[in-house]
Amino acid sequence: MSEKGLPGLNRVEGVAEELARRDPYWPAQLTVLAAILLSLDLPTKLTLHPYWLLPALEGVLFVALVATTPWDRQRVHPARRALALALISIVSAANLLSLVLLAHYLIHGSGQSGGRMLILAGSEIWITNVLIFAIWYWELDRGGPQGRTRSNPPPPDFLFPQYTEDYLGRWSWRPRYVDYLYTSFTNATAFSPTDTMPLSAWAKLAMLVQSLASLATLGLVVARAVNIL
Repeated sequence: MSEKGLPGLNRVEGVAEELARRDPYWPAQLTVLAAILLSLDLPTKLTLHPYWLLPALEGVLFVALVATTPWDRQRVHPARRALALALISIVSAANLLSLVLLAHYLIHGSGQSGGRMLILAGSEIWITNVLIFAIWYWELDRGGPQGRTRSNPPPPDFLFPQYTEDYLGRWSWRPRYVDYLYTSFTNATAFSPTDTMPLSAWAKLAMLVQSLASLATLGLVVARAVNIL
């Protein structure tokens, strides 16, 4: 009986290892790095002063995060997860602050001289919005990348289309980073869910905040900057 059970156990372990291999950490880490670099290109009037403080803090946290990337995906690393969430929170707060300052500058600043700067800054803030919320979704859905590799993961926070069809895998299917990046992009462009629906309260609130930030960036800042030009 135990000999017959071994092949099945080996298959389960093989699937877990394959899932871990197919959803590595490096795409998310590159996304965070891209968001930090985009914030460095923003005008200093749209950042917290001293302007080097937040990028320096984000850089230190990013290096620490990369240095502590676990080789064993099955082990729980609560300290590293807390570090990752802290870094994402800081980058998110900095981007929202830049959006608020940009809107303030648009309303109270002078007219034509800042038009091109507003278009560029608004575009960078919108792109950062897409990138950072993709990280949020990837990091929190079903307990994060480690939680999703378990044989019995937590309930889903997002209802992907693959969960609804047997031939697509249904509940044995696991989303990868690219699925969350796509979800973030479509939510930022449509200002609402498209094919992936939020299920939990935090997922709905996160998509609400992202939609509002995207709407403010595209509708208020970029459109007004085009009119100035």
